Amino acid sequence: MPVTAAAAVVVAVALDVLVGEPPTRLHPVAWFGRLVAPVDREWNRPLLVGVVAAVALPLLAAGVVAGVVRLAAQVDPWAGAVVAGLALAVATSLRMLVAEALHVVELSTEDVDAARESLRSLAGRDASELSPGLLRSAAVESAAENLADGFVAPLGAFAALAPFSLTLAAAGAAWVKAVNTLDSMLGYRSKPVGGPSARLDDVVMWLPARLSALLLAQVAGRPWALLRARQWLPEVPSPNSGWPMGTVAAALEVRLEKPGVYVLNAGASLPSPRSAQRGVLQVASSGVVASILAGVVAWL
Repeated sequence: MPVTAAAAVVVAVALDVLVGEPPTRLHPVAWFGRLVAPVDREWNRPLLVGVVAAVALPLLAAGVVAGVVRLAAQVDPWAGAVVAGLALAVATSLRMLVAEALHVVELSTEDVDAARESLRSLAGRDASELSPGLLRSAAVESAAENLADGFVAPLGAFAALAPFSLTLAAAGAAWVKAVNTLDSMLGYRSKPVGGPSARLDDVVMWLPARLSALLLAQVAGRPWALLRARQWLPEVPSPNSGWPMGTVAAALEVRLEKPGVYVLNAGASLPSPRSAQRGVLQVASSGVVASILAGVVAWL
């Protein structure tokens, strides 16, 4: 029933707003990470192991979620909606992302060392020498990138598959989250085993990154920001993250920079505390709009 899929979206949003992230020891994504961890070592045939991991582990995650949701739905359709909502809540995260980014922005004006430490929960970069402006830049960049990877991508998969079945929708969200988790753990140039995971993530995140950029531009009331973002894409190694980050940089009229890697909107200044806060709140608003759209699509 379409109404149960829409209800699952409501459940997921309510859990994120009212409860937030579960403790690490109880978080299914952390459990999945423990499955991935043994893959992260030297192998004689890293490409083969990487391909097997990229194919098998996300399918395993999706299969477990599908089985649990299907079992609950057989007991009662509304029980299935609640369990699917729980699965979607695990696969998506907006409240913590926004809170952590705003915390880094706030600390950047009060305690730079604390801001550098807090940034570790958002961005995998060396923050030991970052100035307050670069710390705020990193917070805005991470919020924009994670809107696409950690929220719009699994939510979009759920909405796209909901017309077919609630079970398939929940499994799709879990699969996308697993793909992104694999990439975040293994997808580095220094880890040959992570190459297949990184390539798969590039493909899966292609559309969510561009949809997120569109949402950010519309929420900011500056649709032309997409055109400006496009011209900076060659600066960013990732084929996808430059879209949401560049769109925010254009909408805020600020420079976003990862030292030694890329500079977006080089002619502008680094974010002030006020502009950085506005950028993070635009990410939050874009997430709200995405949730509403997903609920409507799931209802149809």
